[in-house]
Amino acid sequence: MSKPPPSSSGTQRAALAREPVREVPAWMRGIYAGLCLYLFLAALNVLGAGLGTFGRASDFLTQLFAYGENPFIALLAGVLVTMIVQSSSFTSALIVTLVASGEMTLGTAVFAIMGANIGTAVTGVIVALANMRIKRNFRRSFTAALMHDFFNILTVLVVFPLEFVSGLFHEAGRGIFSRLAGWLADLIGLDEVARPNSPIKLITQPVVDLFNMIGGWLTPTLAAQGLLVAGLGLLLMFVALIFMVQNLRGALLRHMDGLFRTYFFRSDLRAYGVGLVSTVLVQSSTITSSLMVPLAGAGVVRLRRVLPFMMGANLGTTVTSVLAATANPVAAAMTVALFHVMFNLTGTAIWWPLRYIPLKVATWYGKLAARQTRYAFIFLIGVFLVIPLLGIGAVELFTSLR
Repeated sequence: MSKPPPSSSGTQRAALAREPVREVPAWMRGIYAGLCLYLFLAALNVLGAGLGTFGRASDFLTQLFAYGENPFIALLAGVLVTMIVQSSSFTSALIVTLVASGEMTLGTAVFAIMGANIGTAVTGVIVALANMRIKRNFRRSFTAALMHDFFNILTVLVVFPLEFVSGLFHEAGRGIFSRLAGWLADLIGLDEVARPNSPIKLITQPVVDLFNMIGGWLTPTLAAQGLLVAGLGLLLMFVALIFMVQNLRGALLRHMDGLFRTYFFRSDLRAYGVGLVSTVLVQSSTITSSLMVPLAGAGVVRLRRVLPFMMGANLGTTVTSVLAATANPVAAAMTVALFHVMFNLTGTAIWWPLRYIPLKVATWYGKLAARQTRYAFIFLIGVFLVIPLLGIGAVELFTSLR
């Protein structure tokens, strides 16, 4: 018995199934990826510019650091301020200014630098939230962001007590690390140089100016303008990241995958070098570490290579602080910058051989956040906002009752 001829609709579906799927040309995907990257970098600078405008207009940041005579408050204020402005470089420059003007002692400035190292990792956590719709990608990207956080938090847990306790036995109140940094600052004796302009800031400045202009049109005060621009920058960052992740899952991912796995991230040492050099080139660990988060989420970079990369990025960002400090005639500026270098070198020396500890902790919490996303928001809000605010309030209350 012969089979009945297929229906016309069935024939059309079969023909369509046999046709090869058209892929977007690689050069178009490259342009698309470049545009997404540009928008992402511009969004980071728009966000930082808006928050910086708000801080300057409201005098909030300076007032917050004015209470930094207590090392614990200085640490927590460093976390909070850097979380607000999304830039440890901005916080470091503010700390140097306060030290130079006499509003903050060198002994407490180093604790604020520690807090800035923790606060700068908030951007990676925010970036990871863009992958919440896909659990597997979210788990990897959030774990990658947590590695940056836990590396800095664990380093502070080691360096802070050593600096604090050793400072109790010094007549000037300076701990062992700040004393060593001061000795190195006297030994180096660098000439004064102008602070270099970041290439990233130069190419994204038109976008920042555009958003500032829009904010100026729509808001009556400078503080309101800063908040509006920051909100628009955050929105732009999420949009750019969503499109960037979609592009990474396409044909471009297959081409990048081999390069990243076989060359850039073949070993932990090479990943560390890539993090160091790339951060020196763009002068921002916020940018390089935030770019690593979606790459890890898309599976381009193995999670075990992310932690060495973050360590290298942390050290690379201190180069900008050192260059900025050499332009400041106050000797304390170079001491603070060198302490920043020593902090990250100390963290690397401790956690490089023990890197399975931050890796295991980040992996465990990343899985927990992937199962129940509220834990991601609990970490974000708790570590970068609630704990600093409650800590500052508790220390102030305890001090007033004494």
